[in-house]
Amino acid sequence: MSENNLVKEFRIYGMATDPIYIGTGGYTIGRVDNTIVRDPITKLPKIPGSSLAGTWRYYVSLELLSKIKDKQPKLKDIKNLNGASLNEKIQEWVKQNPNNWSNKNSNNGFNNSWEYFNGNVVAKITCAGQDNTPQEELSNSPDATNKEGKTGHCGHCIVCKGFGFSKKDLSWQGMIYFSDLNILFFPVFTRFGTKWITTKEILKNAKLYGKNTENEQDESKDLVCIALEKIEDGKEDGHINLGWIYLPYKVENISLNLSEMKIGDFEINRDKIVIVPESLFSQIVNSNLEVRTSVSIDPITGAAKEGALFTSEAIPRGTIFYGDLRIHDKSAFKGLLDKVGDLPDYTMLKEALCDSKHFFETLGIGGMTTRGFGRIVLEIRDEDKNCEKAIPNQLNTGKTDPNGGEQK
Repeated sequence: MSENNLVKEFRIYGMATDPIYIGTGGYTIGRVDNTIVRDPITKLPKIPGSSLAGTWRYYVSLELLSKIKDKQPKLKDIKNLNGASLNEKIQEWVKQNPNNWSNKNSNNGFNNSWEYFNGNVVAKITCAGQDNTPQEELSNSPDATNKEGKTGHCGHCIVCKGFGFSKKDLSWQGMIYFSDLNILFFPVFTRFGTKWITTKEILKNAKLYGKNTENEQDESKDLVCIALEKIEDGKEDGHINLGWIYLPYKVENISLNLSEMKIGDFEINRDKIVIVPESLFSQIVNSNLEVRTSVSIDPITGAAKEGALFTSEAIPRGTIFYGDLRIHDKSAFKGLLDKVGDLPDYTMLKEALCDSKHFFETLGIGGMTTRGFGRIVLEIRDEDKNCEKAIPNQLNTGKTDPNGGEQK
C-alpha cells in the first residue's frame, strides 16, 4: 500500500460468512421488495464505506470499554484537578495515577497500547453512534446530557479523535478514512462445483493481476471465460455454466498475486477462480444473489398476516471483498493540537481497528443480523503484514508517548 509522511494506506480484504444485507431504505417494484446498495456505475452490490465506518466505530468503542471499564475514574475527580482545560486535567490525572492507568512498562518507559490513550479516561459507549449533545462545548461534552439524560460524544477519546465528532465550538473530521468494500471474487454454482468469478479489470484495480497488459488483446467481445487451471481432465477448453448462463472457457496461465488472500482460515486457490468477460460480470452477480422471503405469522390464525410477506436480496456468503483504509496523521499541522488536544498516532489507530474487528465475525454488519445475516471476516494488510504482527511507527520519530507524539 502507498504511504507518505501524512497518510498511511492499508488494504482491507473481507469474506462474507453470512449473507450481507445493506438495504437502500425502501421498497421497490421488481424481483424483490427490499433491494441492497449497488454502485451506480457498475450496478454491482457493495458494502458502503459509511456502513463500514459506522459499524467499526461502535466495535472500537465496545473493545475499548471492555479493556478499561474498571480503570476509568469518575469525571468529577478529573474536573477537581488543576488545569486550564479538560485535556490538561486528564493529563494530570494520568500523571497522578500511573498504576491505575498503565501507561508505563519496563522495556522503553511507555506502553503505546491504544486503550491507554490519555483521552480514553472519559470515553463512554455513547462515543459510538450519533452524538446526543452536539450543541455542547467540547470542555463540557464528557458529562453533558440531552433532555432524555443521554450523554454524547466525549470529544477526547481515541474513538472520537479517530472517527470524528462535532461540538458547538469544534468540528473534527477524524483521522480514519474508509473506502467502499467492492466485490473481488463472487461465488457461483457450476456443474464443476463452486467457482469464484472475477474480471481482469477488478484484478487490476485490486493490484492482483500480474500479467503484462501492454500488448494484451481485448477478449471480452468473444465472451470467453478464462480458467487458471484445468477444469476437466485433459482439456484446455470447454464450456461451463455460471448459474443460468452457459459460456465457453479456455485455460490460460495468468499470474495472480494471491499471497494476501488468506482471510481467516480461508484461502482461495487458483483452480477455483474463473475470469469472466467484463460485460457479463454484473449480470451474473445480480442473477445469483441470495433472495430471502420473510413473513409475519398471525398468532391467532397461525397463517401469514395479510401484507406481511416480503422478499429481501443479499450478497451471498463466500463473497470476497476488497477496499482501502487510510489513516491521516494530522499532528503535523501547526496549531492543530491547541484546538483538539492530544492525537493518537497511526499505529494506535490501526491497533484499535485490528483489536476490534473480531466483532464483525460475531455481530456482523448491515441489517437483519439477528436473522442469519451480516457476519464477515476482515483482514487488514500492510505490506504483507497482518494485524497480528507488530507494525513499527513510521509517522513519528523518536520514542512515542501514550498519545502518539514524541517523547520530550
